[in-house]
Order: sequence, then structure tokens, then C-alpha cells
Amino acid sequence: MISSRALSARTARWMTALAEFLGPLAIGIAVAKTIGSVVVNPADISSQVILAAILAAIVWNLLTSFLGLPSSSSHALVGGLIGAVVLAAGIRAIQLTTLIKILLSLFLSPLVGFIIGVIILRIIMGLSWEASPNIKNLFKRGQIFTVIALGLSHSSNDAPKTMGVITLALMTEKHLSTFIVPTWVILISAMAISTGTAVGRRRLVRTVGGKFYKIEPIDAFCSQLSSAIVLVISSLLGGPVSTTHVLSSSIVGVGAAERPNKVRWQITQEIATAWLMTIPIAALMAAGIFRLINPLFY
Repeated sequence: MISSRALSARTARWMTALAEFLGPLAIGIAVAKTIGSVVVNPADISSQVILAAILAAIVWNLLTSFLGLPSSSSHALVGGLIGAVVLAAGIRAIQLTTLIKILLSLFLSPLVGFIIGVIILRIIMGLSWEASPNIKNLFKRGQIFTVIALGLSHSSNDAPKTMGVITLALMTEKHLSTFIVPTWVILISAMAISTGTAVGRRRLVRTVGGKFYKIEPIDAFCSQLSSAIVLVISSLLGGPVSTTHVLSSSIVGVGAAERPNKVRWQITQEIATAWLMTIPIAALMAAGIFRLINPLFY
């Protein structure tokens, strides 16, 4: 939205931040149950495991954000949980069947985003083939709606991951007997992702918005719409996906559909490398952190 000059950076940030806060309230928190009660057996979770998983995900996210790489907090959190739980309770504590489904969702969703981006770009170009150059203004104004849809769908998938972990921690400490996300957890998680959006790093904005290729209003409109479609469906089904990678792949799909040599494929390769590295690195980091902090609890 910023790179296509639809709105100023300040307006875009605050508009998106508001949508991010409202997302879990409007679309739901089905992903929270997937993360909090399906990936691992709650009986094998301890406070140390949760803390190690979260710290590993935070460190990886901060590092990739500093480097300007669109990494995935979803991959980092899942990897962190796997690493800490395996070290603490062994591989038996991982619910492998469901974990495989989650991993397939994480790894296939960018491909789906790419394909939908291609389809939507071609549909939009077909419908506007004989339009005047002023149609750019229509795509700029249209982004007000698509970016709100993207913000709502993003937070309805990402914020519930935090809710799932917090609720899991409450169960571990015997504050809850069943996996039910308290209202206050929903609100603070929504507020956290909204605040993070409002103060996000400009370097990451430049990577997603400009390094793939020069974003035009039609590119931004189509990629936002494509990403929102994938994310809403995933959120309603309770499937945790990487919003960052869905959006990035949608942008690449839109550009490739317009002209394959328009895309700077080297940047795509760098992001794909970070994408593949996230889960194993986060798992190793969480295992190391768990080994360091576990003695402190006794």
C-alpha cells in the first residue's frame, strides 16, 4: 500500500493496526486451539518449555526483522515448540499426525497464494483491458478495502497463535482445567499484534513492498486481495499459516503473471531460504534455551 503510493506511511500503518486489532474479534480464533492443544500433548508441557519456545521465536523474529527478511513467526513458534518439547519430554510428546497436517499447511499455503495471485491478476487485467490510465486511481482507492481485509485476516491467523500459547501456559499452571481462551487473552493478543504493526520496521516494509519489483497500484490491490482470501479460509478452518510468506508469494505471483522477468527472483530465493531454515533453527534455539533455563526452575 505504501510502495504503490495509495496512502502515506502513517495513514497506512494506523489503518492496518486498527484492522489487526479487530481481526480476531471479527473472524474468530480457531487457530488458537490448533496451536495450543493439537501440536503437542498439553500433559507434557511445562512453563520452561513454553518460555523456551517463545524466546526462540522472538529472537528469530527480531533477527530476521533487523535483516529485512520476511520470516515467519508461525514457523518460528512451531519450531520452538517442537525443539523445547522434544528435549523436555521426547518425540512421543509431539502429536505427529496433526503436526504433519500443520506443516503441510505452512509449506503449501505460499504456493496457493502464488497461484491465486496469478489468477486474480489475470482476471483483473482481463476486466480492465480497455480501461483508461485513470483506472490506477481506482486500484489505489480499492486498497483501502483490500488492506483492511488483509489486516483482519492476518490478525485472525497470527494473534490466535499467541492466544494458544498463553492459554496453554494457563493450563500448565492449573489456572484453567480445559482449553478455553479467556476474553482478556484475546484482547491483549489483539492489542499486541496491532501495536507491533503500528511500530513495525521500515526495512521489512521496503523488502515486501519494493524489492521483488516496482509495485504498481494494480499489483498491490491484487496481492492484498489474494492474500486475504487465503488467510480468511485458513483462519476459519483453524489452519496456522505464514501470513508473511502468503503475502510475499502472492506479490511474486501477481508480478510473474504480468511479466515473469519483472520479478527479482534472487530476492525470492533469499526469502525461501529463510523460510526453510526457520523451523529447524527455531527448534535448535528453543532446545538450547530450554537447557539453559530449566535448572533455574528448581
